[in-house]
Amino acid sequence: MLRTMLMVAIAMTVVVGVAVLARDTASHDPRLMLQGQWVPSRVHDIDFARLPQIRSQHVVVSDVRATEGVNQHNCLIHYGCRYWLMWSDGPGVEDQVGQRVKYATSADGLTWSEPQYLTPVPPNSGPDSPHYGKRTDAGFRYIARGFWERAGELLALVSLDEAAGFFGKSLELRAFRWDAKTEQWIDHGVVFGDTINNFPPKQLPTGEWMMSRRTHDYARRGVHFLVGGVEALDAWESIPVHGSSTELSAEEPFWWILPDGRLAAMFRDNRGSGYIYRSISEDNGRTWSVPVQTNFPDARSKFHGLRLSDGRYVLVSNPNPRRRDPLALSISDDGLVFTQMGVLVSGRHVDYPHVIEHDGHLLVAFAGRKQSIEVLKINLADLRRLQ
Repeated sequence: MLRTMLMVAIAMTVVVGVAVLARDTASHDPRLMLQGQWVPSRVHDIDFARLPQIRSQHVVVSDVRATEGVNQHNCLIHYGCRYWLMWSDGPGVEDQVGQRVKYATSADGLTWSEPQYLTPVPPNSGPDSPHYGKRTDAGFRYIARGFWERAGELLALVSLDEAAGFFGKSLELRAFRWDAKTEQWIDHGVVFGDTINNFPPKQLPTGEWMMSRRTHDYARRGVHFLVGGVEALDAWESIPVHGSSTELSAEEPFWWILPDGRLAAMFRDNRGSGYIYRSISEDNGRTWSVPVQTNFPDARSKFHGLRLSDGRYVLVSNPNPRRRDPLALSISDDGLVFTQMGVLVSGRHVDYPHVIEHDGHLLVAFAGRKQSIEVLKINLADLRRLQ
């Protein structure tokens, strides 16, 4: 009898626990992304001047202010005992005819090699072209899209399209492969047609790769995600995020895996709401919830983040809705709600961050007014002291 009563009690406890979990999950506000006693009721009223400053070491890798050029779209990776950094380098305003991709390497993240070109001159779009440095569909441009380590090889992803607007009808995502013997980048072919990604692929729990996709007419079609990349470099399934062109004007998507295995995708809103939007997938990216506006402020700027080796999540962004200043780093325990925020760089226009973790440090690459490529090196111990 006692044993029966004990089993019933255990069963009831399990049922109650499941019910509580289900209720908590159902009651979670999908809009909540920033929370803390330091957060005002109107998050757009955050006093960024009062946020703590995160200590870091700083270096400028490339600066084209003197020549009125453009440097942006910076991406990092650690591969083969070196840090690698790539970015778009072109004439005048961003993404004009003739823009190419450059790269540099470093052993410690602070002393960098002389920048070199990663891509060739875009087709018929060199300095001798009458279209060079212009916005026209008569010329082409490359845009840096990130490093991807696949099957032990280092690939550099770049987009190529006509330079009239965003984007040209011949848009394609291409890969260049690093040849260690010749120390040259070799054209490795098309990854997917009518595609520009935002960041390089990351691996899903299924072993497949996933990255975002915008088509040349994405403002009408919305954002997609590409899943695949295992059987072949160009073998992908394209999956739409419904609502990404109606509920908002989704731009520059970013995603990561939550502790429970779900995926969370975040979007910049080009309609100027001043907030990040978020969507959730419970089936490894095969379907996505309609994006909802969160309470996390945003300057309508690109952001990036990762899950740290200690399980926490960091997001590097421009959270001031009025301008791209400061560049801040926010911390979350669950990848959904951020409770801490500190300043990385302030007092000037800074944007387009990319962050990686290696050997007890974070490296954050960013652009200064789209004309300088700069890197911060942050000791993870300093993040643990952030209040």
